[in-house]
Amino acid sequence: MSLSNGTTSDNNGLKWTVGLLNSKYKYLTAETFGCKVNANGVALKKKQLWTLEPYVGSDSEEETVCLKSHLGKYLAVDQFGNVTCDSEELENFAKFKVVVNEDGRWALINVTRGYFLGASDDKLICSAKAPGEAEHWTVHLAARPQVNLRSVGRRRYARLSTDQDEIQVDANTPWGEDALFTLEFRDGRYAVHACNGRYLKADGKLTEQCECLFGLEFHGGYLALRDPQGRYISSIGSKAVLRTRSQTVTKDELFSLEDSVPQAAFAGFNGKYVSVKQGVDVTANQDEISDHETFQLEYNEKSKSWHIRTMQDKYWSLDSSGGIQANASKGPSSGLFTLEWHPEGSMAFKANNGKYVAAKKSGHLYANSDKVEDMEKFYFYLINRHTLVLKCEQGFVGYKSAASPKLECNKASYESIFIERDEKGVCFFKGNNGKYWHTNSDGTISVDSDTSQGFYIELREPSKLCIKTKEGNYIMAEKNGLFKVGGPDPATATTWEY
Repeated sequence: MSLSNGTTSDNNGLKWTVGLLNSKYKYLTAETFGCKVNANGVALKKKQLWTLEPYVGSDSEEETVCLKSHLGKYLAVDQFGNVTCDSEELENFAKFKVVVNEDGRWALINVTRGYFLGASDDKLICSAKAPGEAEHWTVHLAARPQVNLRSVGRRRYARLSTDQDEIQVDANTPWGEDALFTLEFRDGRYAVHACNGRYLKADGKLTEQCECLFGLEFHGGYLALRDPQGRYISSIGSKAVLRTRSQTVTKDELFSLEDSVPQAAFAGFNGKYVSVKQGVDVTANQDEISDHETFQLEYNEKSKSWHIRTMQDKYWSLDSSGGIQANASKGPSSGLFTLEWHPEGSMAFKANNGKYVAAKKSGHLYANSDKVEDMEKFYFYLINRHTLVLKCEQGFVGYKSAASPKLECNKASYESIFIERDEKGVCFFKGNNGKYWHTNSDGTISVDSDTSQGFYIELREPSKLCIKTKEGNYIMAEKNGLFKVGGPDPATATTWEY
């Protein structure tokens, strides 16, 4: 699921991370010790995560899959019918065929044994010749909630239309907030939520209230969404509008979900946004943010640095004089930049020549500085997130309770956090209640203020960020789900998956 948007090829056999809910709404769980498996999980956390691997080589028309636990071991049924999860080797006993029910639930028949996987109380059994209630499972997708949606048939990405009343599948690259969608899990099905807060209906229209939930199916490692009438979402007509039509699945009904790669804008010390509007020269000279001032940040794991991509599919690179131009293809080390974050909220780019990037009085960028002063300081804006969903190892960030505005970070479900941008990289965070984040006297954070408090976002990895107060202290995840302001040391700061 961690694919780079705009750079995907049509590889078959994508792996998905899911939770499986039985008819009593309990999750299939792999315990940490003893390789024990049961069906008594009450929330989708680490022990309830399963990697769904399409079995490559299956010539059956029905989907053949394997389920791997968070410990890297395969769910299997032994020769006596016992359900096990203790082998890291993929064997025939670990292969299941998927039978999708009319209501979208799955039944899993073990290929070797010929019986269906079920749950009796909290125990797993594999003894039913035909699936009953105990053998039906609901698939809960465990992807990051905010994703890009790519059509396998069209080889294009979905985006919100210009009029914001429908979704069109016509983008070569998922650029900006309009290409960001949330799949909301509701009662075993999914709502498709666009960045403007509207929901997709079966006829392709977007509405304020959710009026249609879609069942989830997997075919050859790709995803299909089916409406209650049994019709699948596809991109229809010359405008490639997303709606349901066919009752059969072809490439046109298949999609991949891709992690949304961060896209950002940068303001120089002169208050102008860095831009490629004039051509190949990268220049801090624009007053507003458009596609020309938006850049995609693609991480290089080996060097812990970033390629910076323009909407024209070109990358920042150094020329012989140290100037920054956007005319390169991805690959050369001259196009790698390290992002440095500073206590007062600014950031700096260090090029691979070891020099810092400075914005000259003309706005042109040059990597020829040995230290960071005013001209080397930039301010960071995360552009392709109108809302944030934050997660740490304990769970999602959400309200302590329905009656409490205090935030905690051990929740099974998430709360959407709305971002408002201010000058010099400052962000204000707002809740669904229309109130702003506010730091309490004990360092905890509540969403109950009429006045805004400033925070900074620092990008650490493609899918992780840190949040810092204007005073320079980081928001931390502490034991028992505490979500509070900690100290100024970036080395110990919590990195939040977003």
